[in-house]
Amino acid sequence: MFYLFIGEDSPAKDRQLQKLKDEFVNTGLEHFNIDVLYARDLVLKDLQEKLSYLPFKGSKRLLVIRQAQELKKEIKDFLSAYSETPDKGSILVLDFGPAQKRDEFLNRLKRRSKAILFKSTVKPDTFVLSRSIENRRLDASLKLLNQLLSDGEKPERILGGLRYAWERGIANPVETKRRLKLLLVCDIDIKTGRLKPVFALEKLIIGLCAAGKPAH
Repeated sequence: MFYLFIGEDSPAKDRQLQKLKDEFVNTGLEHFNIDVLYARDLVLKDLQEKLSYLPFKGSKRLLVIRQAQELKKEIKDFLSAYSETPDKGSILVLDFGPAQKRDEFLNRLKRRSKAILFKSTVKPDTFVLSRSIENRRLDASLKLLNQLLSDGEKPERILGGLRYAWERGIANPVETKRRLKLLLVCDIDIKTGRLKPVFALEKLIIGLCAAGKPAH
């Protein structure tokens, strides 16, 4: 099975990817049956090796290639041929950024795969970031943070927005206390110059996503 994710809405992509995991990958076997690769660092030999692996214990293998628009030509040629007769025991997801109308490789794959289009532009805010953290989506949360900073959002406003969301949106008082404590440490790290703001915020998000289960 062959899927194309096209667009920039990372949280929506993560939700769709989770649906594929829930449908095709047996619980407890994720470590054996899921691989996430990045196009920029990918070489053909490694891709062919991953595709040759058999699924473990009756599950299906899920292989995700992030930033697929950066694939090397030899890998594009291989995938064009592979898409004609994909392995039935594997699910291959190519995660692209915004589609280019004249992208011959992408247009060729569209005819042989299930293409899912996502919003090309997403304007995140701290509430979107807080929901991503609550669901323990570390990669998506870090991407949202970097987008907020790139858009000019101030670190203190990000911290303030997270505090506001969690003081009003989390029912578990123990979890609320833990998060606010981590926020305070981050704020001190930034104000004292102990860490650069971006590093302090990334450390905060890693800590917030690391422990416990998603809040309900």
